[in-house]
Amino acid sequence: MNETQENPLTSRQKEVLKFIYKAIKNDNLPPTIREIAAHFGFSSTGTVRDHLKALVNKGYIKVSQNKSRAIELMREKLFQVPILGRVYAGLPNLAVEEIEGYLDLDSFVFSDNSTFALKVKGDSMIDAGIMPDDLVLVKRQTVAQTGETVVALIDDEATVKTLKRNGSHIYLQPANAKYDPILVDDKVSIIGKVISVIRKLT
Repeated sequence: MNETQENPLTSRQKEVLKFIYKAIKNDNLPPTIREIAAHFGFSSTGTVRDHLKALVNKGYIKVSQNKSRAIELMREKLFQVPILGRVYAGLPNLAVEEIEGYLDLDSFVFSDNSTFALKVKGDSMIDAGIMPDDLVLVKRQTVAQTGETVVALIDDEATVKTLKRNGSHIYLQPANAKYDPILVDDKVSIIGKVISVIRKLT
């Protein structure tokens, strides 16, 4: 979910929003205020109205007056993951963190603002099913387990590889025999773990 730093959702607001989202997705109907209050054990519907007002003000829902099921999700706000430049699957190349667009992705609607997408260039990960121009969905983190596919920075250049260990050494392993592994040292830092690969069908 793309929350702005100026208007982050509280943990309770996220829970209420997720409940609304699931109700609409599963039942094709938004919940009533009383249903929301009952689900969360709120003693007053006024508490629900306060949460709904906050979600309206932050742009996540729209509420019509004088209707019992009046909540509408603002899809363009909910389902966007930012695409930050490009990441190279090949020799490392500079990845500039400028938002090139947004990826609409229903299944990651509640992933939080640590998730972003990068467009892949190069062919060093083709044997792992990551092709040029694929989008990799990345969870921003600085550590990863061996065997996980990561995005790493090498002297301010970004690359996508699989993290591997050989004895006491850790490597960034390509999935293409044309490329050599890259030793992880103090010049290499992990910036995220690849959690999904998205291919646009033509």
